[in-house]
Amino acid sequence: MTPRTRPPSCICPNCNGFASAAITLGGRDRHGHLRTITANCPACHGTGTTRRSTAREGARA
Repeated sequence: MTPRTRPPSCICPNCNGFASAAITLGGRDRHGHLRTITANCPACHGTGTTRRSTAREGARA
């Protein structure tokens, strides 16, 4: 019996798989660390992948 495998995930077309970015706010805090915020892709919520839509797959066939 073959092991179950997950279907391949699709790369998010909005972020091209690079779902999160660290953005510096400029300057450093009193401990010497850079102040940063993390921005996530709003389409995939920071995962870098999207689920395949069965309706779209059927329309292409």
